[in-house]
Amino acid sequence: MEKEIEKIVSQYSSKSVNRREFLSRLIAVTGSMAAAHLLLEKSGLAQTVVSKIESKQNKVNSETIKYASSKSVNVSGYLSVPQAKGKYPAVIVIHENRGLNDHTREVARRFAAEGFVALAPDLLSRKGGTGSMESPDKAREALTTLSAEDALIDLEAGLAYLNKHKMVKKKQLGSVGFCWGGARSFLMASESELLKAAVVFYGSAPAAEKIAKVHVPVLGIYGETDERITSKVPEVAEIMKKSGKRFEYKIYPGAGHAFYNDTGERYNEAAAKDAFTRTLAFLRENLR
Repeated sequence: MEKEIEKIVSQYSSKSVNRREFLSRLIAVTGSMAAAHLLLEKSGLAQTVVSKIESKQNKVNSETIKYASSKSVNVSGYLSVPQAKGKYPAVIVIHENRGLNDHTREVARRFAAEGFVALAPDLLSRKGGTGSMESPDKAREALTTLSAEDALIDLEAGLAYLNKHKMVKKKQLGSVGFCWGGARSFLMASESELLKAAVVFYGSAPAAEKIAKVHVPVLGIYGETDERITSKVPEVAEIMKKSGKRFEYKIYPGAGHAFYNDTGERYNEAAAKDAFTRTLAFLRENLR
């Protein structure tokens, strides 16, 4: 398998295949999307080869950084910024339930290409980092042991890092989360004093008492067939309305959970493109 992986990496580096083809071949060799992403993390290819190629393609500058959180905790993250000098609004990009992977890094690069400073933190940093996990299942299990309090502390520290960055417009900070990260993005809307707007991709809403504390506009993005999450959206919308909170949402017909992830089998291209356009418009309206 090692030689096959080397061949695939060589083809990608020589531009014989694009990113999606590269990941598709890695998935075929490793057996799953999660395993392919974890391989990229453990080998460092995501942070080096893939980052260099895709950042150039997106015309952005990207790097792996560390920022300080509480109790001497250092959080690793992926920072992507526009190439042109200036000050920009910023977003913190919160990964799915298997830790920081190249899909999340690609999302950060997409935001940077659209004029945002984007930080994707590795919220498994307290557990040794995503790249230290033995398997995708171990990464998911490790995230379940991370308390909501610790996750929010590390995310808030990420916002503080962005707010001090030389390319960021102060206090123009948003969050965008996916799946597990979507739930954290919604929760941040009720907790963070630095946050100005939140986007939730197929993430569950916090408890009603937390929703009552939401103080920023929230955009919800959902798939119709994602019953576990989507069936509760009307109730969440009603609670938000009664609490006087701004909540916009879109449910995409025929789309399922994780439909935005273009490395997975549930990817829905039409829905993903519209969702990103909608997200950009929402963030540009609220982060000025």
